[in-house]
Amino acid sequence: MEGMELSELFAGREADIAAMQARLSRLAAAEGLPLAERTRTCNSRLAQELGKWAESRGSGDPFRRAVYRAYFVDGSNIALVDELLRIAGSVGLPPDEARAVLAEGSFAAAVDADWQRAGELRITAVPTHLCGGKRLAGFSSYADFLHLIGKE
Repeated sequence: MEGMELSELFAGREADIAAMQARLSRLAAAEGLPLAERTRTCNSRLAQELGKWAESRGSGDPFRRAVYRAYFVDGSNIALVDELLRIAGSVGLPPDEARAVLAEGSFAAAVDADWQRAGELRITAVPTHLCGGKRLAGFSSYADFLHLIGKE
């Protein structure tokens, strides 16, 4: 759950890491999104489970925004239960309920179903967006989304 260094994940492809970080920085800046350079990736499985729970409580978007900021801006390890509880609390969700959701695996099956659907659709990159039989993978610009939905 602790994550992995990007250099380990992309061993032998260090130039790819630098290019990826530079592209992400450019796109984020163009869209006005905060983004810090990171050296590690974290297991987001528990964050996904809490995201499903947050959706069920009408707080999916605020929770996802807070997880984004924690991970991509603040460099937090979103694989840690205590960090996820802090994030849940920061958007008005009860941390004690969040802890119970994780301990009981209340939304694990829903996340498993999402992963199964992603596999069936041969989705291998996060994020991936699908619209009208077209796909857009990776951190993308507003113009890319307009092209995806045919509104450019």
